[in-house]
Amino acid sequence: MTDTPPAQPNDPQGAGWGQQPGQPGPQQPAWGQQQPGQGQQPGYGAPQAPQQMRPEDEKLWATLVHVGGILLSFVAPLVGYLVLKDRGPFVREHTRVALNFQLTMLIAYLVGGATSWLGIGVLITLAAGIVVIVFGIIAALAANRGEYYKYPLTIEFIKA
Repeated sequence: MTDTPPAQPNDPQGAGWGQQPGQPGPQQPAWGQQQPGQGQQPGYGAPQAPQQMRPEDEKLWATLVHVGGILLSFVAPLVGYLVLKDRGPFVREHTRVALNFQLTMLIAYLVGGATSWLGIGVLITLAAGIVVIVFGIIAALAANRGEYYKYPLTIEFIKA
């Protein structure tokens, strides 16, 4: 297939004299038709299954999900779970566990905020913050080593 420059308005070989705008010229296919030699357009056709990740990529993303949980609460594990859950069993398990833990800690923060007027809520919020940092680091290190990790004190919102 050769590349041809776009037709000029007064070019008799381009759009053609007396041809209405929007009608295909002699070198243009009609709307919806493919030119010879063209493959299928990207974004069309049957959806393809997600490609499995290499083990080192799974370890990297699992580690990043745990670190993201420390910095962004439940948002990083939620996005990680939705995007990466079909990319491999290791990253699926780590994103699921991290999301369950962060949702549990979100409940602890809400309870701490609601009871802060009693004084005990400040302690609950502080304890939850420390637990998130400590267990998040432990989980990230385990993921980086290629080991599975289960957070303690976690409610299982998302089952395996």
